[in-house]
Amino acid sequence: MDELSVEVEAMIYPTEDREKVLAAIGSVVTVSDISGLEVRPGIHIVRGKGSGKACLEKLQTLIGQDRIRSAARATLFSAITSNGFEFHLNKQVALANHVSFCSVEGESPLGPITIKIKCSDPTALVDWLAPRPQDRVKE
Repeated sequence: MDELSVEVEAMIYPTEDREKVLAAIGSVVTVSDISGLEVRPGIHIVRGKGSGKACLEKLQTLIGQDRIRSAARATLFSAITSNGFEFHLNKQVALANHVSFCSVEGESPLGPITIKIKCSDPTALVDWLAPRPQDRVKE
């Protein structure tokens, strides 16, 4: 896996605390260059960028801790394109330091955290994020 870039974004609604949204993002990925933009009156979108596997280590750990490797693998494999994948996480669950995959609409009342990953070998990255039981290294 040569190049790996991660983009994350989330909406911040008037009823939400900006710091809590940033904390939710920070609980699942390590990104820098976080910027915000008002998209409609009172509604902002925050975006951050990262590179390398290191920015996804928190996500990998949470997938293992929450014991959702199989579900994560299925979700991530279904999202693979030729140069990466995109998925959505429930913002409120992320704030509680857990992972719950969701769709763009409906499953996360205040909108999801969207993570877009570009890499040369998306299959290998999914295998690293959510290894099959027989592929896990003994701890």
